[in-house]
Amino acid sequence: MPPPPREAVLPPKRIDPVPGTPFGVAHLEVPPITSGLAVGSLVAGIISVLVSLVVGCFGLAGAAAGWGAWAAGAFTLLGVLTGAGAVVAGLLGTRQIRRPAVPPAVRFTGRGLAVAGISCGATGLALCLLGLGAAVLVQFA
Repeated sequence: MPPPPREAVLPPKRIDPVPGTPFGVAHLEVPPITSGLAVGSLVAGIISVLVSLVVGCFGLAGAAAGWGAWAAGAFTLLGVLTGAGAVVAGLLGTRQIRRPAVPPAVRFTGRGLAVAGISCGATGLALCLLGLGAAVLVQFA
């Protein structure tokens, strides 16, 4: 005899009869899932903050040797792209989460992840630009 299933089979949420037939349409309960856009936004935001640290370190450390502004500029491009991507993905994720779902559709969760991704992305973007500015000022001053 096989073991019992781990999860109990849930009954349908409701059954609507199909007129003129002995059949019906069963509406099942679909559990909510975490938005992939929200998770991607958080990951890109964290990467943007980490790249901003690299921008500051390379920009200030290489200023005396003359290559600090170039290295900071190269990493700033990466930080700005990931920061802007995090903000856009976070805004799209909050829009996806906020959108009402008709009962057979999938509902999305993860508003906190999306908000954290937006804030990390904006912070990383700003820190990258500040780090580039500081590296240029130190090198050419």
